[in-house]
Amino acid sequence: MSQPADLFQALSSLPHGPSFRFVDELVELIPGVSATARWTLKGDEAFLAGHFPGQPLLPGVIMIESLAQLGGVLAQSDRGDHPLKNVRLTAVRQFKILGSISPGQTLTIQAKRDAVMPGLVQISGEILTADGTKLATGSIVLSGEE
Repeated sequence: MSQPADLFQALSSLPHGPSFRFVDELVELIPGVSATARWTLKGDEAFLAGHFPGQPLLPGVIMIESLAQLGGVLAQSDRGDHPLKNVRLTAVRQFKILGSISPGQTLTIQAKRDAVMPGLVQISGEILTADGTKLATGSIVLSGEE
């Protein structure tokens, strides 16, 4: 699926390599406010081999990481020529995992920026199935160097 150039450019700011990227498509970005993305669990991901053999399910920590990756895009989206350096997931707050998906299914990841302090960005979000069923909800804190 093609994306407008500005959405593709924002997504390309992720430092993760292809094997550890849990955002395939940036659907919407309101700089500094919110973002929506999609990611499809393909079935050939290495972590699925052991989670669980014969009946693979997406690990909850990968859902948290997908929100952190989208949050990283959102955190950088209104910083112009002054991006945060070395952005990292620093804290996971009040995260509830309500379900999981199997290979072949697509997640919708929604992120909202809640607060900003020097070097810190708090992001809240939800992870949904393609039909809108909520799989996870919570907030995270990202840190980086100004």
